[in-house]
Amino acid sequence: MPQLTRYERLQERLGNHVLLSFVGPWRRRSVGVLTLLIGFFLGNNLTSYYLQKIGQRPLVVFGLVAMIEVMVRLRTRVQAEPWPLAWLALDNLRIGVVYAVVLEAYKLGS
Repeated sequence: MPQLTRYERLQERLGNHVLLSFVGPWRRRSVGVLTLLIGFFLGNNLTSYYLQKIGQRPLVVFGLVAMIEVMVRLRTRVQAEPWPLAWLALDNLRIGVVYAVVLEAYKLGS
């Protein structure tokens, strides 16, 4: 049996939140997976589009980071277990966008 350290409890809570996206009624599972994929799609396409249209990388990155930070700050206020479906969708959308941007940065080599 592992020790109940703060890190262990944090890891368990994060695992439970991720697991809730993929278990439960079909509606929760499908919304969780779909919003994750939609977030990935938006992250790939919108960042490329705005980088081409605006042409100033720092402005685009600042806007994206600000939007993600606002979503994280709002997410910490939710205390319901399990999360409401709308919050689950927003969180998975955010995760998909972040994953797409990080993957794009690795592809560009920067």
